[in-house]
Amino acid sequence: MTDAERKLWNTLRNRQFGEYKFRRQVPIGPYVVDFVCFEEKLIIEVDGGQHAEEFERDAARTEWLEAEGYRVVRFWNNDVLGNTDGVIRAIEAALHKR
Repeated sequence: MTDAERKLWNTLRNRQFGEYKFRRQVPIGPYVVDFVCFEEKLIIEVDGGQHAEEFERDAARTEWLEAEGYRVVRFWNNDVLGNTDGVIRAIEAALHKR
């Protein structure tokens, strides 16, 4: 895990986050997602700088996951590390949106 993923996992793990159960590094179809809440079918991806160059691949991945009924929310590493509270609020909003 990256530093950003580790920091976010400390908030998401053990049902500390609004009683929602998150798992990390979970295979879904041909992909491994960073974090997933199966109960809400919400995937959280934490991306580093290399993803700026892999836009098309990430878009295809997101499209496939959404076709399977998941919602995908992406954050940049620097947002998780520098604006953790804002990321947490965005995840809370995503959990309450269906």
